[in-house]
Amino acid sequence: MALIMLTDAELIAPCGMNCVICRGYLRKDKPCPGCRGDDALKPTYCAGCIIWNCLTIRTNRSGFCYECDRYPCKRLKALDKRYRTKYGMSMLANLQSIKERGLKAFVADERERWRCPGCGGTLCVHVGRCLACGTLRPTTQSDRS
Repeated sequence: MALIMLTDAELIAPCGMNCVICRGYLRKDKPCPGCRGDDALKPTYCAGCIIWNCLTIRTNRSGFCYECDRYPCKRLKALDKRYRTKYGMSMLANLQSIKERGLKAFVADERERWRCPGCGGTLCVHVGRCLACGTLRPTTQSDRS
């Protein structure tokens, strides 16, 4: 499986999730198009996401949560805590990186961070390994913060 190359914001969700590393996006049968993709092709729980459907996000300049007056809202804090605890990834850290360094730099960093050392494919955040070859995701210092 080749590493999917991101070129724009289409696969980075408003909450800071990199959809390329999501199990739904990586699955072979009925893959999810990502948060910014067609709602009709997403699982129901994704299409109904409170963050994705936030009017502020839909109308702000960047399309990311960090521009909101309520940032970080209760829903985003809960999502961030769950991902930090279960998957070693922070939505808030992702959004901070996008805000400070820009989307292009964030995507470049993500390509390297989630590249499978075994086959060069994409590591899945939800299962902690490459779905193509089974190589486990190495743990880094940033994963523990």
